[in-house]
Amino acid sequence: MRVNVDFDLCESNAVCMGVVPEVFEVREDDFLYVLQEEPPEELRAEVEEAARMCPKQAITIEG
Repeated sequence: MRVNVDFDLCESNAVCMGVVPEVFEVREDDFLYVLQEEPPEELRAEVEEAARMCPKQAITIEG
């Protein structure tokens, strides 16, 4: 699985970070960082939930 973020859409709302902080982090500079572009399969459900909950639908998952 590969996580992609459309940074043109992303508003760094940190909703994804609240769902799966192992993969997403919004830092003090108010930018989103993807900590694991290819997270382990055991995080799939959380990553999919983060993508669904993203207010701007900026997160997509391949694979």
